[in-house]
Amino acid sequence: MTTVADRLAKLGITVPAVAAPAANYVPWVQTGKLVFTAGQLPFVDGKLLRTGLLGRDLDTEAGREAAGYCARNVIGVLGAACDGDLERIARIVKITVFVASTPDFQEQHLVGNGASDALVGAFGDKGKHARSALGMAVLPLNAPVEVEAIAELV
Repeated sequence: MTTVADRLAKLGITVPAVAAPAANYVPWVQTGKLVFTAGQLPFVDGKLLRTGLLGRDLDTEAGREAAGYCARNVIGVLGAACDGDLERIARIVKITVFVASTPDFQEQHLVGNGASDALVGAFGDKGKHARSALGMAVLPLNAPVEVEAIAELV
C-alpha cells in the first residue's frame, strides 16, 4: 500500500512546518471528524513565492504553481492537526481557492488545478474533493492565491 509519505517523496514534496498565525486565528479547527484549515498562502521558506494579480502581474501557470504551494502548506497544517500522521486523513472533502485577479481574468478554475493536483498527488483517491475557485480583488500581503481545506479524519 502506498502511503501519503511515499507519494510526497515521489513528487519531491517536503511538507513545511506550520507557520505561526499572523493575526487572531488558529491554523486549524477540528469538530467531530472534520478539520477546517485556515487559508494558506504560497509561502516557501517564510517568503511568498509570488505576489500580484492574475491577469496583470502573473499568468495562469504562475498562479497554478502558487496554488500548488498553498496546497503544500495545507498539507502541513493537516499534518499538524493529525500529530504528524497524514494517514489519519480519510479524505479531502472540499477546498476553496481564492485567486487575486483582474476583473476580466476568467481562469480561476485553472489556477485552482494547481492545488487540486497537489492534493490528489499526495492523497491519491482520498485527495479527490469538491472545490470552489473564486476571483478576489486582493488577498493578504498581495498574495496571488490562498487555499483553505476541509478534511475528514479516520
